[in-house]
Amino acid sequence: MQHRFKCFTILASLSLLIISMCSFQAQSITKKGKWLYLFDGKSLNEWHSYNQDRVIGWFIEDGMLTTDGSGGDLTTNKEFGDFDLQFEFKIPPASNSGVFYKVIEKPEIKRTVHSGPEYQIIDDTGYIVKDAQGNVIPLKETQKTAANYEMDPPLTDKGFKPAGTWNVGRIVVKGDHVKHFLNNKLIVEYHYGSADWLQKVKAGKYADWPYATPHHKGRIALQSHNAKEKMWFRSIKIKEL
Repeated sequence: MQHRFKCFTILASLSLLIISMCSFQAQSITKKGKWLYLFDGKSLNEWHSYNQDRVIGWFIEDGMLTTDGSGGDLTTNKEFGDFDLQFEFKIPPASNSGVFYKVIEKPEIKRTVHSGPEYQIIDDTGYIVKDAQGNVIPLKETQKTAANYEMDPPLTDKGFKPAGTWNVGRIVVKGDHVKHFLNNKLIVEYHYGSADWLQKVKAGKYADWPYATPHHKGRIALQSHNAKEKMWFRSIKIKEL
């Protein structure tokens, strides 16, 4: 009788263990396919300032995420590999920002741009850059909104809504395949780490940075240039693929 009781106890324990493992797997699969709000208008719990242990210079204003320019870029606590990131953004005239991904966070890497590609955000028509003589330098196509900054220009008319209005951005990364969308239009499509990508990297400013070494996972980061160039973000959500 005691032997049967022991066998029953062992079988029951094994059953519970199997059920728990199955439940954990189901939760993991469900979590992977679910949207996670990185910013829902209420908290900054998913973020910290780059190479810092807290949020500096970023705050919530009427349910929107913005910055006073004092804390540098804002970075997710978590790293992401394959993902679908969606966000809404608004910039005032003459402002410039961006969303980075694949960001490597290390003390020796001083800025997010040194390791991660950038979904460019800028006032395409109102942002003014001048040379040393005071002449206006037109923005390159690779510097305009939704471009893969300094790498891939928009494929089509962007449908960018003017500064001061809300636009919807989206970045999809699946393996080495990357897509940038703006207001539901496919704007940029490229293969990260491909021969074409490496050639562009070598020809530009990224050649000697960690950016030049392809890597799958990294953090998401929101760019802050300075106090003069403001921006607002809202409804930032991500789904791991």
